[in-house]
Order: sequence, then C-alpha cells, then structure tokens
Amino acid sequence: MKAPDTSKPPYVAKIEEIEAAGPRGANVKVKVRWYYRPEESIGGRRPFHGEKEVFLSDHQDVQSADTIECKCNVYSFRDYTKLSAVNPEDYFCRFEYKSITGSFVPDRIAVFCKCEMPYNPDDLMIQCEECSDWLQFDCLILNIREKLSTNSSFWAVV
Repeated sequence: MKAPDTSKPPYVAKIEEIEAAGPRGANVKVKVRWYYRPEESIGGRRPFHGEKEVFLSDHQDVQSADTIECKCNVYSFRDYTKLSAVNPEDYFCRFEYKSITGSFVPDRIAVFCKCEMPYNPDDLMIQCEECSDWLQFDCLILNIREKLSTNSSFWAVV
C-alpha cells in the first residue's frame, strides 16, 4: 500500500475482504490487516530481526483499493529461507504483533548461528556483511583462526 510519505517504504497489508461500494465496481474498498516492520513496533528493531521481516498485527482497517501499489509475498521464515532469489516484494513473518500492548505471539523464538548452537542472549552476535548471517562471536573467532591457518593472505581488522 502506498505510504503517504514517498520517502518511506510502502506499507504491507494482508487483504481480508474486497467490497465494491458503487455501481460497476466504483469506490472499491479493501479490508486489510496490517503488517508492521520491526522499527514500527513498540520494542523497535532488534539485532535478530531480518531486513525483510514484518509482523502480522491485529490492526485492521478499510482502505480505498486505489492505495494498493503492488502485490507482495509474505512467507513463513522457513519458506523464505528456501527461496532461490529474494525479490523486493518478498518478506517473511515469524510473529503476530498486538498493536495496543506491543506484545508478540509467540513471545520467543529460537535463534541459531551457523554452528547450529542455540542462541544465548549473553553471547555477542555479529552479522556478516557478505551473507547477512548472524554468527556468535565465539564462532567468528573460530572461523578467523581456521582461515588464518589455511590462508596466509587473510587479514582481519579488529
């Protein structure tokens, strides 16, 4: 859906119902259920939120069909990770968001790094700039040591 401020990304909504209010399909209205981006939620964006992550909210609204900009796809996280290519209109959703209270369902999820060890909130997580995967700091150190032992031209800036 078109954002009123053109410098902001478009809104993402799930169309629940379509209703023609006038003759010959004039004044078509759509009942939508809004998706929120992490930065739009009460808690804000967290390090574990994906760049293309949205939350399905309980916030519903009726809008003019003219505000629809284009069709987009919202996948489960599992299906999103199986995409061979991610397009600009592709998003994923892991949570339902209660807009009044700022609470989430589920209220926690498992987060894993490449080493498949369970995420520990006390561990420092670092995002890889090349592949956008999240690594626990200890795994990153092991990865650097491995590269140093096999490639003398590898440089690390700390």
